[in-house]
Amino acid sequence: MVKVNFKVEGMESVQKSLKKLGKVPQKHVTSAARKGMNISLKDAKANAPYDTGMLKKGIVMKGERARVKGKKVYRIVFDRNMNDVFQKKNKEGKITGYYPVSQEYGFFAKNGRYIPGYRFISDSLIENTSKIQQTIVSEMKKKIDAEIAKAGLK
Repeated sequence: MVKVNFKVEGMESVQKSLKKLGKVPQKHVTSAARKGMNISLKDAKANAPYDTGMLKKGIVMKGERARVKGKKVYRIVFDRNMNDVFQKKNKEGKITGYYPVSQEYGFFAKNGRYIPGYRFISDSLIENTSKIQQTIVSEMKKKIDAEIAKAGLK
């Protein structure tokens, strides 16, 4: 699993607006984070290796259930509902591998040679970091400004 830390530029103006508003509604945090991570999701699907097309269909975005208000985390993962398609089984029917993970991280062939992975999910996060940050900040700024205008706190 790849962890990407974001240093958000333009956060000062968002924080000033937040001080005017008080607490930011969770729905705004959720929608801004979703919009930002959709960039990575689309890129991961576009760069996924194509064999049968099932891998692209199996890439989904899952939201973390946080107990902390004002926080939302999304992960790009493989859909559990497609495990019957993704799990590799041997002749006895025992599960021996998971296709999406082997395509992302690589695997060892029967002869012991290492086959490197495509890294299509981790690369989508790393390559789009600044675009994701900008999207999240701009969406939050729009939402907060709308809330301030609605409350008449200008």
